[in-house]
Amino acid sequence: MIQRAISGIEILAGLFLAFVAALTFASVILRYLFSFPVPDSFDIGRLMIGVVVFWGIAVAGYRDEHIQMDVLWTLVGPRGKRLIDIFATACSLVAMAVFARMLVRKIVVTYETTSQTFDLRLDIWPFYALAWIGIVAATVLLAVRLWRLMRPTVPAAGAKTPPG
Repeated sequence: MIQRAISGIEILAGLFLAFVAALTFASVILRYLFSFPVPDSFDIGRLMIGVVVFWGIAVAGYRDEHIQMDVLWTLVGPRGKRLIDIFATACSLVAMAVFARMLVRKIVVTYETTSQTFDLRLDIWPFYALAWIGIVAATVLLAVRLWRLMRPTVPAAGAKTPPG
């Protein structure tokens, strides 16, 4: 079940990224060939990049495929590696949980101030809400990863700690 959720998150992140790429491509082509800009392409593109990044964080955190420095990790034995993995995942989990909480406040403020895009007058808060769902997914997946790391017989996906 968790693998299907991970696959769904990856597919959504990919679709969001494809949308941003298509929007950027269409905007450039229409602007330079026909002098017709896509309304709000810049605002929608920058808001969707935030969504893409936050959804990508969810999968990268779960699979342990984010940028990291393994200098200390490579010098310790299997038990030390496991402890470092648990500590790092716990820190990431706390950071994502705080981030999710703070983003809720931003959604509420943006909703209450009725912030909109310039051309099409699209509400901005739904983009923030979509990004928040990605951060919540990251928080949940990090919790699953931490739980799996703390069980010595079942390594988390992408875990560097050998089983056992």
